[in-house]
Amino acid sequence: MDFRRFWRHVVMTPWQARKAFPPAAMEAIGSAVAEHEKRHRGEVRFVVEAELGTLQLWMGLSPRDRARALFASLGVWNTEENTGVLVYVLLADHDVEIVADRGISAKVAQAEWQAICATMQEAFRAGRFEAGAVAGVHAIADLLEKHFPAGAGNVNELPDRPLLI
Repeated sequence: MDFRRFWRHVVMTPWQARKAFPPAAMEAIGSAVAEHEKRHRGEVRFVVEAELGTLQLWMGLSPRDRARALFASLGVWNTEENTGVLVYVLLADHDVEIVADRGISAKVAQAEWQAICATMQEAFRAGRFEAGAVAGVHAIADLLEKHFPAGAGNVNELPDRPLLI
């Protein structure tokens, strides 16, 4: 086990996550998701997690693996056109992961998602959590609009409100 990583998770608290993403920021992120989903047929879920538990750390759970687990457990994969996207922020690891369903992965390269993650991480390092998150949602919408423009029956299949766990 990486004890530096373990210590980062021990000292990270849900209070710090709420400080980084207060209700106003969560509302702004949710509004951005709702507004941008009008432009495309994708479904975006935004999840912020303060820290992982001891067992998860002991098992060496990576942020990517945790994001995939949440993608499944939150049902982001369960959209009509396989166009779900999970944005996962793990504050203790200073990490952002984007997991896209197979319908999107067939058209959007992983490098494009990584570029969005890097931009968000840069904003977060500067303490601009709300701005970084909203910019990330906007960049995701630009990609989805390009490959999955909104149609006549653009149904909202997943909650737009971000989740803080």
